[in-house]
Amino acid sequence: MSVPDVDILSLEAPVTRTSPAAWKARSQRGWVTFSCALFLVGAGFLANTESLTQALLYLIAGVLGLALYHAHFGFTTAWRNFLVYGRGAGIRAQMITFLIANILFLPVLLHGHWFGHSVSGYVFPVGMSVLAGSFLFGMGMQLGDGCASGTLYHTGGGDVRGILTLIGFVLGSVLGSLNFPWWMKTPHFQPISLLKVFGPAEGLALELVMLTAVFGLALLVERLRNGSVIPIIQKRGRFDWRAIVKGPWSLIAGGVLLAVGNVLVLLLSGKPWGVTFAFALWGAKIAQGIGLPIAHWGYWQISANSSALHHSIFHDATTVLDLGVIVGALLAASLAGRLPKPYLRRFPTRMLVAVVLGGIFMGYGARIAFGCNIGSYFSGIASFSLHGWLWFISALFGSAIGVKLRPLFAHTN
Repeated sequence: MSVPDVDILSLEAPVTRTSPAAWKARSQRGWVTFSCALFLVGAGFLANTESLTQALLYLIAGVLGLALYHAHFGFTTAWRNFLVYGRGAGIRAQMITFLIANILFLPVLLHGHWFGHSVSGYVFPVGMSVLAGSFLFGMGMQLGDGCASGTLYHTGGGDVRGILTLIGFVLGSVLGSLNFPWWMKTPHFQPISLLKVFGPAEGLALELVMLTAVFGLALLVERLRNGSVIPIIQKRGRFDWRAIVKGPWSLIAGGVLLAVGNVLVLLLSGKPWGVTFAFALWGAKIAQGIGLPIAHWGYWQISANSSALHHSIFHDATTVLDLGVIVGALLAASLAGRLPKPYLRRFPTRMLVAVVLGGIFMGYGARIAFGCNIGSYFSGIASFSLHGWLWFISALFGSAIGVKLRPLFAHTN
């Protein structure tokens, strides 16, 4: 009996198509694995080439990025919601976060020496440079649709506009460092620490009064304008552990982690959490690479800044923290099932111009105002510095102008 010829190709298994849901789930697992690998490889690299401290800062920053993303703990949207709609939940959450940070910072600052190195808060002069710089920053954060920390976690979360804002940040930071000596000659008072002026108990009490006043004002405005108040702790049903991994988190949960993370940064690095010095440093390194004599600029002749300029960027704690926040946000977005995103979405040209311009304003403003919404506002107030409060007031006015300008650049309020 003869065996009929068989077409071998006909014996192949039928082609099976992966469903979109299955493909997305597989893709998310890939992003989670990639994010975790970045943490492991990055921490190992820093521990080997720099120090264990740098590796720990990188991992702590990863948790900060996770908290920022999962809690949507922003400053730009929180302020815009208050200015446009009278909704103050974000500002109230900020005040609670700052109070927790004050309580955690107090014993650390009073002791002044931890883990073999000195520890000090961010306490800077109060004057025109802070007023002008924070006003520019407030306007820029509305045009750029994100603050300094927001730019980092938006970038990690897959928003291409965050990358454009970051480019503007770097350029503005370099320009700010160029003009920094001039701004330091403008009228100002010497740094004012509430702890040194009033003492620990009285300084903490005064800080509590100011935080409570802002919290109460935000609450009052929201109730008068809307007739109701959005709670900052949402009531939930039965506890679901998956929300810890995938989010979303409450503003308070995010705020607690940010406050704890900030004091850990203070203990390990000797200074609080900051963001934008790294942008100035990256820009300075690029400027040096193309032949600009940036080392002769007054800002880069300050001892600490000069040292950073002559070391690897990975020697800089702020750089390590920024990279950690980006990777933490990438992990959070992956866990939440929001990656991959269309990185090359089409945006109106006006909007792209606005985010770059907003980054330039923020970069310049942060340099002359001694920091951004994290370095000057959050860490400044956490350090009991009066300049942090001045930064807040002036930046809020700048945001009010920025909100008015947003529709011109295709942004919605």
